Amino acid sequence: MEAAMGEALRCGETEAQIAAARAIGSLNTMQKKRLAENGSITPLIMMLHAQHYDAIEASLFALLNLAFGSERNKLLIAESGAIPALLKIIKWRNESLMELSLAALLILSSCSRNKLEIASSGAIQLLVELLDSLSQNVDSNQAKFDVVSTLHNLSTSPQIIPLIVACGGAVVLIRLVYESEKSSDLVEKAMALLESLVSSSQLALNQVGERDGAIEMVVETVEEGTAACREHAAGVLLAICKSCRETYRGLILREGAMPGLLQLSIDGTWLARKKAKALLLLLREDDDNGSLSSSSSSRGKHSKNAVLKKVMRQIDRAGGTSLQMVEEMIAKLRT
Repeated sequence: MEAAMGEALRCGETEAQIAAARAIGSLNTMQKKRLAENGSITPLIMMLHAQHYDAIEASLFALLNLAFGSERNKLLIAESGAIPALLKIIKWRNESLMELSLAALLILSSCSRNKLEIASSGAIQLLVELLDSLSQNVDSNQAKFDVVSTLHNLSTSPQIIPLIVACGGAVVLIRLVYESEKSSDLVEKAMALLESLVSSSQLALNQVGERDGAIEMVVETVEEGTAACREHAAGVLLAICKSCRETYRGLILREGAMPGLLQLSIDGTWLARKKAKALLLLLREDDDNGSLSSSSSSRGKHSKNAVLKKVMRQIDRAGGTSLQMVEEMIAKLRT
């Protein structure tokens, strides 16, 4: 069966190629492997350059089917020239073809051996610009998710992170999170990428720390995001505060980070609790050698610091502290 498909793809007329490409989805894993090894990927890539909507669509679906679950096929597809062809289709901004191309690029980016080729092809600049243009479009969540996921895949190669940052990736992610529902999968993936950037790039750290509303947005995400998202958001704040506690501690406190971090230190993932605790320790006021001001504002300040210190002592104890106690402490910190 796959032999006839391969023959149609290599030698057939346009309609025969389209029919063969569409039939690839019905093949099993071994049949797809043999089809790819017998030279059928190259004609599929050539179909991407056709001025024929059905041929391009059929080819994209076929490439997605071949790439899914096969590292070898992902590599063969990239080596056969798929990446420039996919980027060209993305630039057309035909919605359905663009989304298929983004899905294909996402799958190819999951192969470690493809990452540098994708990065060197101009894809990062294109993806960042596309994400920026889509940020306020509520009907393009899948496209946005695939773009962020592709950039996140690429960011696992340390040498690619500076390129993402230089293309404005951190700033665009801030805008995207600001415009999106904090509990969404999209924001979870965006916050994971943002944490990766600020943890590896001083420029990204500065861009997030100095941008108006950015810290407030991350604090909101600590409170409203999914479990994984809250963990990444705490990681972003921790990286910012560690970079210059003197500069950022007050900014983070003024945005009301304490209640969310205290909650996270109790009911977050293991890593989220670890990050929240580390950040709370950085945010806690230093001892002031016993000198206390008599002003009411100073008394309030010392009172809240005492509450925080009490919570931190409880968190340090084996078994942590109870949710009820944290809720009581949060209520005190809010007053």
